[in-house]
Amino acid sequence: MERWLALELASTIRHDGDGGVTDDLATARGATRWIQAQADLLPGLLPPGGLTADEGLRGEITELRRAVRALFARAVSPAPPSSADARRLMPVGEALTRLNAAAARVPVVPQLDWPSEGAPTTRLESADGDPRVRLTAALARAAVDFLSGPQREQLRACTAPRCVRYFVKSHGRQEWCTPSCGNRARAARYYRRQRQATDGGTAS
Repeated sequence: MERWLALELASTIRHDGDGGVTDDLATARGATRWIQAQADLLPGLLPPGGLTADEGLRGEITELRRAVRALFARAVSPAPPSSADARRLMPVGEALTRLNAAAARVPVVPQLDWPSEGAPTTRLESADGDPRVRLTAALARAAVDFLSGPQREQLRACTAPRCVRYFVKSHGRQEWCTPSCGNRARAARYYRRQRQATDGGTAS
């Protein structure tokens, strides 16, 4: 399944498996674990020994996530946004300003790679040496690319009970982010119909 860095960032707010919502970026240690887990989506950006997040970096990433989730909510409208933060979304204008400012923190230039055996490819090279600044700028640029690309049209907020994820719809009939969410949603529908039928029978 294809992974998008912007979607991974938004998904750091997720169902905890026990009826609540958890935040993978709630602590600097959690932010460090998440950064390391995205290493394959951040080629050349993380130092060889990895990157340890402090409270400052964690705060920058979580504020960027607020902006991304606000813009995701706009992208899925008029359908409802994720219930995790639907009542406290950052205003769209502020979200755009924050996202664009973060993306502009590091100037990048395209570089051409052309191996002796293979097709030429392009990579973006950053002029800033601070890996923390490069990281937040890369996360912002990933969100810009995602929201301006074709996958935005397939972005959905999962409507399964307790789920708070956004996902990219991969086929025409997909309604939920995972099969397990689909199972929960179908079970909830079944129990709701059974209760309505029972209530109707009792009322009569």
